[in-house]
This record gives sequence, C-alpha cells and structure tokens, in this order.
Amino acid sequence: MNKFNRHLWKQFWEIARPYWFSDDKWKARGMLVLLGILLLGQTEFNVLLNEQTGEFTSALAAKDADRFWYAIKYCLFILIVAVPIYAFYYYVRDKLAVNWRQWITHKYLDNYFSNRAYYKLVSNAEIDNPDQRIAEDINTFTQRSLYFFLIIIGEILQLVAFSSVLWTISKSLVFFLIIYAIAGTVITLVFFGKVLIGLNFYQLKREADFRFSLIRIRENAESIALYRGEEQESAHVKKRFHEAFLNYCKLIKWQLNLNLFQYAYSFLTIILPSAIIASQVLSGELEVGRAIQAAGAFAAILSALAVIVDNFESLSRFFAGIDRLSTFSKSLNVQVSGKPSARQKKNAVIHSVQDSRLSLENLTLQTPDYKRTLITNLTLEIKAGESLLIVGASGEGKSSLLRALAGLWDSGSGIIVRPSVEDMLFLPQHPYMILGNLRSQLLYPNTIGPHTIVPNAIGSNTIVSGAAKKEDHGKDRKVSDDELYRLLDSVNLPHLAERLGGLNADLDWGKVLSVGEQQRLAMARVLLSQPRYVMLDEATSALDTENEDSLYRQLMETATTLVSISHRETVLKYHHHVLELTGHGNWQLHAAKDFTFKS
Repeated sequence: MNKFNRHLWKQFWEIARPYWFSDDKWKARGMLVLLGILLLGQTEFNVLLNEQTGEFTSALAAKDADRFWYAIKYCLFILIVAVPIYAFYYYVRDKLAVNWRQWITHKYLDNYFSNRAYYKLVSNAEIDNPDQRIAEDINTFTQRSLYFFLIIIGEILQLVAFSSVLWTISKSLVFFLIIYAIAGTVITLVFFGKVLIGLNFYQLKREADFRFSLIRIRENAESIALYRGEEQESAHVKKRFHEAFLNYCKLIKWQLNLNLFQYAYSFLTIILPSAIIASQVLSGELEVGRAIQAAGAFAAILSALAVIVDNFESLSRFFAGIDRLSTFSKSLNVQVSGKPSARQKKNAVIHSVQDSRLSLENLTLQTPDYKRTLITNLTLEIKAGESLLIVGASGEGKSSLLRALAGLWDSGSGIIVRPSVEDMLFLPQHPYMILGNLRSQLLYPNTIGPHTIVPNAIGSNTIVSGAAKKEDHGKDRKVSDDELYRLLDSVNLPHLAERLGGLNADLDWGKVLSVGEQQRLAMARVLLSQPRYVMLDEATSALDTENEDSLYRQLMETATTLVSISHRETVLKYHHHVLELTGHGNWQLHAAKDFTFKS
C-alpha cells in the first residue's frame, strides 16, 4: 500500500509541478495563499459559531433571556461577515482551477501537435481516447486537485482550532477520537483502496470507448447508410455500452459496501460524543451547552481526521484519472523529445536528413510492427523538375512510401534525405476538410498560425498569414479575395463560393462537397502555395479525365516537382520516371517514356 501511495503521489506531482513553477507561478501561488487566508477565516467563524451555539443553548436551559438574545445577535454578526468570505473563497478556488486548466491544456496541446505526436499515438495501445484525456481528465485533475488540497488544509485548520476546545471539555473524547479516526482510515484503504481505483480507471476507459463509437457513427453516417450496416454498428455500440454497464455494476457493488461502512462510521459519531460525556452533564459538572460545543468540536475534528474515509469514493475516481493522465503525459513527452522508444531501440529505424534535395539511400521500409517488409534497398534521387510516378498492386507499399517520405513511418533502415516540411505538401486520396470557412479551406494549412485581415482599397479582404508561403525576397505573401476566386475558377469550381455563401461561408465541408469537389479544392491549395515537392496519393481518383488533365497541366506549369501514386495511364505523360513496386520488397525504376501499364 505504501508503494502504491508513493507511486500515485509521484504521478500527481509530475503532472502538477510544472504549473506551479511556470511563468504564471506568482499569480497562481498568490491565489493559493489567498485561499489559505480565506480558509483560516472560515475556520475562525466555525469556532465562533460553535461557541455561540453552545452559549444560546445553555441560556435557553437556564432561561436567561438576556444571555440568549446577546448570543443570537452575536451569531447574526458573525454570519454577516462570514457569508462574503465563503462566497469569495469559492470564486477564487474556481478561478485558480480554470487558470490551471488553461495552462496545462495548452501545454498538453502543444506537445500533442509537436513532432506529430497526435499521429504517432494512434498506434500506441496504451493511449485510448486522447481527446477525453485532454478535454475531461485535465479538467477533473485541476478541479479535484484544488478541491482535495483545500479540504486537507481546511481540515488541518479545523483540527488545530477545535482540538483546544475539545481538550478543555473532555480529554477522553480526544483520545477516543484519534483511535476512531485511525481505525476508519486503515479499514477504508485496506479493504476498498485498490479495488475501487481500478474499477474507476476501467469505467473512465469504457465510457470513453462507448462515446467514441457513437462519434464514429456520426462521422461515417453516409457510408454506414449506403452499406446498410445499421445492425452491425448497433451491435458494436451496444457491446461497448455493455462493457461499461458490467464494470459499473461491479463499481456500485463496491460503492455499496463502502457506503455501508461510511454511513455506519458517520452515524455513530452522533451518539458516541454524548454517550461519553453524558455522566458529566447528568452530574451537573458540564452545562448542556458545553455538551453541544463538545459534539460540534468532536464532529469537526473527526471530519479532519477522517477526510479519506468521507471522500474515498471521489478520491478513487480522482486517482484513476491521475493514472490515465500520467500515462498520456509520459507518452507525449517521449514523442516530443524525439528519444527512441523501446520498439525503436529493439529494431532498426530509418534516419532522416534535411537537405535541399529529395532522395532515398538503401531504404528498406517495414510496417510499424516490423512484421512485413514492403520495400528493400531502394536508392533513387528525385531531382527538381523530374517528377516521379509510383505504381504497383494494392498493398505493395505505395502509400507507405509516402508516409515514410513525410516522416510518419520510420520502421526499417536506410536514409531519407528531404527538404524542410515547408517545401513539401502531401495530398491524400481523401482530402481533409477543416472546420472553418471557404477561405480557410483554400489557405490550409497556411491559416494555422497568426494572421491579419487587412481591408484593401476595393473593400475586399487580404489575408496576411504568418505561416503562409514566403516570397523569394522573404516577405509574407498576401492573398487577396480576387486571387482566391480566380483559384476556384482554375480548378473548375467557378460558382462554388457564390452557391455556398461566399468565402466566409462556414459549413461542414466534408458533407457539403462531393469527393471530386474536395479533391479539386485540395488541388487549389497546391496551386496557391506552390511547394517545391508535392506528393499526390491518388489525389485525382474521383475526377474525370478532363479535370485531372487540367489540374496536372497547371501543376506542370509551376516549379513544383510531382511524386504521384496513380493507377491511371493518363497521368503518365506528366512524369519523367516510374517507380514500380513489384511485390515481396522488390522494385524497378523505369523512364516514363518507356513504361507501359500492365493490363
């Protein structure tokens, strides 16, 4: 158990520490100190209220009207001062929690998008539902951390403040209280600890899996409808829910046992203080009001000592969230650091070298699990202006080779020499349509990053993007609305903006546009940014020959060098070389003019 607690504490501190030592540390620490002062004020008011409650109870018992009304007035004065302190305490606590959440969320998002970690984590079986870990687990972590920390501080203050009160009334109550609290805590940790934390961990995972299966259906609704796959999808979702249901049934059974213990443990505290000091009250040694004070102090101290018992159900969920967040954080750090993983240390990896040219040197490409070799000892250089067409049967590694060129796959051996990422653009067969307006679709990925919208002389807008393609003289490129309209014309989408509400129209583009329109829109991005190299993975497969021919001719008029994957003979004339993947890792390099597609 001690090892288990140390492990949890280490995980917690690794997640929590960076914020409290960041650039925001003084603001955060100041708010935490303010919360401590407010907690101190709350504790003092609790002591005073407990004292006055006993006072007016004794006054009633003695039928002393003046004493009673004085105590009531004093209580009202205490309440007037206490209410703002309590209210402001919760405001500061929640404000600090949301600031902490903002900081840690930005940190995790930076790591998530750094070094393409979001892509590499897809193959990590330990990291399920990263969206939930960022959106929900971080929020729970920051809120619950402050909640439990402040509870502990508040209970310590109560313990100190009420111990002196209870000691003056009954020393035997103090000794009994310590033994009672220790026994309750030990029983809770030993009998309910690991079981509840484990069940809560799996409940978070299975609830996330269930939610993800529903999201997946929404995103692929049309495909499912066309296949009439409702029965299978329904069965899959119900299976995910059933797993969450069964785990939750186990969870509530254990929570029932915990609740039985907690309520028995708590309800006994109503009887025990009075029973212990009853003889002193009946003998007249203590006033009735002092007995009330003793009961209040007993409850306050027991609450402080039994904080784990009273909050163990929510603590177990909190610990489960810490474990999920810690695993996610470590995986992100591995990806961002660029250090070799255990798999990479065990197996050979492809090395990348940044240079102005694009070439492959003795490249052997394997699947990420190293169970299949796709290409063996491939050496070639793709010179500027000499486009390459990659052909071969399905499953022979054409798209995998593009993934390796993009740096997404490193399983294998050899060297890939490639330009910087700004000089390369990859177009998959199914274009990615971002959330945003039509202008953002055309400028993507250049709209990611700082940008300024500058009104021009004729009233339209000009986009100045910090991430946009640089002109030769190094200045940011300005793209006017007129240029974007001409761009749509060039890819045979002349009336798209007019039909859908203009460049500022914000729609679900993946559903509004056909696959052919999406491919032409993606090709417009290439014509706009004009990278040195563009990788086309069957990027015109949904287009007719006329549209495909038009787009390839426009690409050839630029300084862009093409690396294409295609099964169509019509694109052969736009390439200088053909790389044919013949299977079993073998390959052949041909001059395009001498190559003929196999029927």
